[in-house]
Amino acid sequence: MSTRVAVSTPLSSPGVSDIARAVAFESIGMAILRYALVLVFVVFGVAKFTMAEAEAIKPLVSNSPLMSWLYSFLSDQGVSRLIGTSELVTAALLAVRPISARAAAIGGALAVGTFATTLSFLFSTPGALSPMHPAHGFLLKDVVLLGAAVALTAEAVRAAVTRSGRG
Repeated sequence: MSTRVAVSTPLSSPGVSDIARAVAFESIGMAILRYALVLVFVVFGVAKFTMAEAEAIKPLVSNSPLMSWLYSFLSDQGVSRLIGTSELVTAALLAVRPISARAAAIGGALAVGTFATTLSFLFSTPGALSPMHPAHGFLLKDVVLLGAAVALTAEAVRAAVTRSGRG
Protein backbone atom coordinates (compact mmCIF):
# COMPACT_ATOMS: atom_id res chain seq x y z
CA MET A 1 0.00 0.00 0.00
CA SER A 2 1.39 3.34 -1.02
CA THR A 3 1.09 6.45 1.18
CA ARG A 4 1.88 8.78 -1.66
CA VAL A 5 -0.85 11.06 -2.89
CA ALA A 6 -0.77 12.06 -6.49
CA VAL A 7 -1.88 15.52 -7.43
CA SER A 8 -3.90 15.23 -10.57
CA THR A 9 -4.46 18.94 -11.11
CA PRO A 10 -1.38 20.79 -12.31
CA LEU A 11 -0.74 24.15 -10.68
CA SER A 12 -1.73 26.83 -13.08
CA SER A 13 -0.16 30.24 -13.25
CA PRO A 14 -2.39 33.15 -12.38
CA GLY A 15 -4.18 34.81 -15.24
CA VAL A 16 -4.27 38.51 -16.00
CA SER A 17 -7.66 38.88 -14.30
CA ASP A 18 -6.31 37.19 -11.14
CA ILE A 19 -3.38 39.59 -11.03
CA ALA A 20 -5.64 42.59 -11.68
CA ARG A 21 -7.94 41.48 -8.87
CA ALA A 22 -5.00 41.07 -6.47
CA VAL A 23 -3.66 44.52 -7.39
CA ALA A 24 -7.12 46.02 -6.82
CA PHE A 25 -7.42 44.36 -3.39
CA GLU A 26 -3.93 45.55 -2.46
CA SER A 27 -4.80 49.09 -3.52
CA ILE A 28 -8.02 49.03 -1.49
CA GLY A 29 -6.16 47.61 1.51
CA MET A 30 -3.47 50.28 1.36
CA ALA A 31 -6.10 53.03 1.12
CA ILE A 32 -7.94 51.65 4.16
CA LEU A 33 -4.66 51.34 6.05
CA ARG A 34 -3.59 54.88 5.07
CA TYR A 35 -6.79 56.64 6.03
CA ALA A 36 -7.21 54.60 9.22
CA LEU A 37 -3.75 55.79 10.23
CA VAL A 38 -4.68 59.35 9.25
CA LEU A 39 -7.74 59.05 11.50
CA VAL A 40 -5.61 57.80 14.42
CA PHE A 41 -3.23 60.74 14.02
CA VAL A 42 -6.07 63.26 13.76
CA VAL A 43 -7.96 61.93 16.79
CA PHE A 44 -4.89 61.73 19.02
CA GLY A 45 -3.41 64.93 17.59
CA VAL A 46 -6.53 66.97 18.34
CA ALA A 47 -6.72 65.44 21.83
CA LYS A 48 -3.22 66.76 22.58
CA PHE A 49 -4.70 70.26 22.68
CA THR A 50 -6.68 69.42 25.84
CA MET A 51 -5.37 69.75 29.38
CA ALA A 52 -6.53 66.21 30.19
CA GLU A 53 -4.33 64.76 27.45
CA ALA A 54 -1.40 66.97 28.44
CA GLU A 55 -1.63 65.52 31.94
CA ALA A 56 -2.11 61.97 30.64
CA ILE A 57 1.02 61.98 28.48
CA LYS A 58 3.31 63.70 30.99
CA PRO A 59 4.37 60.51 32.83
CA LEU A 60 5.30 58.91 29.50
CA VAL A 61 7.07 61.88 27.93
CA SER A 62 8.83 63.06 31.10
CA ASN A 63 10.46 59.63 31.56
CA SER A 64 11.62 59.44 27.95
CA PRO A 65 15.28 60.19 27.29
CA LEU A 66 14.20 61.18 23.76
CA MET A 67 11.56 63.72 24.80
CA SER A 68 11.87 64.69 28.47
CA TRP A 69 14.06 67.68 27.59
CA LEU A 70 11.00 69.39 26.08
CA TYR A 71 9.73 70.12 29.59
CA SER A 72 12.83 72.23 30.31
CA PHE A 73 11.55 75.01 28.04
CA LEU A 74 7.84 74.26 27.41
CA SER A 75 4.90 73.91 29.78
CA ASP A 76 2.98 70.63 30.06
CA GLN A 77 0.39 72.06 27.66
CA GLY A 78 3.13 73.37 25.36
CA VAL A 79 4.73 69.93 25.06
CA SER A 80 1.36 68.34 24.42
CA ARG A 81 0.46 70.92 21.76
CA LEU A 82 3.82 70.47 20.05
CA ILE A 83 3.26 66.71 19.90
CA GLY A 84 -0.31 67.25 18.72
CA THR A 85 0.84 69.60 15.98
CA SER A 86 3.40 67.07 14.75
CA GLU A 87 0.69 64.38 14.72
CA LEU A 88 -1.65 66.60 12.68
CA VAL A 89 1.14 67.44 10.22
CA THR A 90 1.89 63.72 9.88
CA ALA A 91 -1.81 63.02 9.22
CA ALA A 92 -1.95 65.70 6.53
CA LEU A 93 1.17 64.42 4.79
CA LEU A 94 -0.14 60.84 4.80
CA ALA A 95 -3.54 61.99 3.51
CA VAL A 96 -2.16 63.71 0.41
CA ARG A 97 -0.82 60.45 -1.06
CA PRO A 98 -3.11 60.68 -4.15
CA ILE A 99 -1.59 64.09 -4.89
CA SER A 100 2.02 63.62 -3.76
CA ALA A 101 3.76 60.32 -3.10
CA ARG A 102 6.83 62.24 -1.93
CA ALA A 103 4.85 64.13 0.75
CA ALA A 104 3.22 60.85 1.84
CA ALA A 105 6.67 59.25 2.11
CA ILE A 106 7.74 62.07 4.43
CA GLY A 107 4.53 61.61 6.43
CA GLY A 108 5.21 57.88 6.59
CA ALA A 109 8.73 58.49 7.90
CA LEU A 110 7.30 60.82 10.56
CA ALA A 111 4.74 58.14 11.48
CA VAL A 112 7.49 55.51 11.81
CA GLY A 113 9.42 57.88 14.07
CA THR A 114 6.31 58.62 16.13
CA PHE A 115 5.49 54.98 16.78
CA ALA A 116 9.10 54.00 17.41
CA THR A 117 9.25 56.80 19.99
CA THR A 118 5.99 55.83 21.68
CA LEU A 119 7.07 52.19 21.80
CA SER A 120 10.25 53.33 23.57
CA PHE A 121 7.97 54.57 26.38
CA LEU A 122 7.37 50.89 27.25
CA PHE A 123 11.02 50.73 28.32
CA SER A 124 11.53 54.24 29.71
CA THR A 125 8.34 54.59 31.77
CA PRO A 126 8.67 52.78 35.10
CA GLY A 127 6.36 49.75 35.19
CA ALA A 128 5.01 50.20 31.64
CA LEU A 129 6.12 46.72 30.59
CA SER A 130 3.76 45.25 33.16
CA PRO A 131 0.36 44.29 31.74
CA MET A 132 -1.10 45.90 34.87
CA HIS A 133 0.28 49.36 34.00
CA PRO A 134 -2.47 51.67 32.72
CA ALA A 135 -0.45 52.64 29.62
CA HIS A 136 0.67 49.10 28.70
CA GLY A 137 -2.12 48.25 26.23
CA PHE A 138 -2.23 51.79 24.91
CA LEU A 139 1.47 51.61 24.04
CA LEU A 140 1.48 47.99 22.87
CA LYS A 141 -0.99 48.74 20.06
CA ASP A 142 1.71 50.91 18.54
CA VAL A 143 3.49 47.77 17.32
CA VAL A 144 0.67 47.30 14.81
CA LEU A 145 0.62 51.01 13.97
CA LEU A 146 4.38 50.93 13.42
CA GLY A 147 3.91 48.08 10.94
CA ALA A 148 1.23 50.09 9.13
CA ALA A 149 3.52 53.13 9.00
CA VAL A 150 6.39 51.09 7.58
CA ALA A 151 4.14 49.57 4.90
CA LEU A 152 2.70 52.95 3.92
CA THR A 153 6.14 54.55 3.81
CA ALA A 154 7.47 51.79 1.57
CA GLU A 155 4.50 52.13 -0.79
CA ALA A 156 4.85 55.91 -1.01
CA VAL A 157 8.61 55.76 -1.55
CA ARG A 158 8.15 53.16 -4.29
CA ALA A 159 5.54 55.36 -5.97
CA ALA A 160 7.70 58.49 -5.66
CA VAL A 161 10.74 56.73 -7.12
CA THR A 162 8.68 55.22 -9.94
CA ARG A 163 7.11 58.57 -10.73
CA SER A 164 10.43 60.44 -10.71
CA GLY A 165 11.99 57.75 -12.90
CA ARG A 166 9.42 58.44 -15.63
CA GLY A 167 10.87 61.81 -16.27
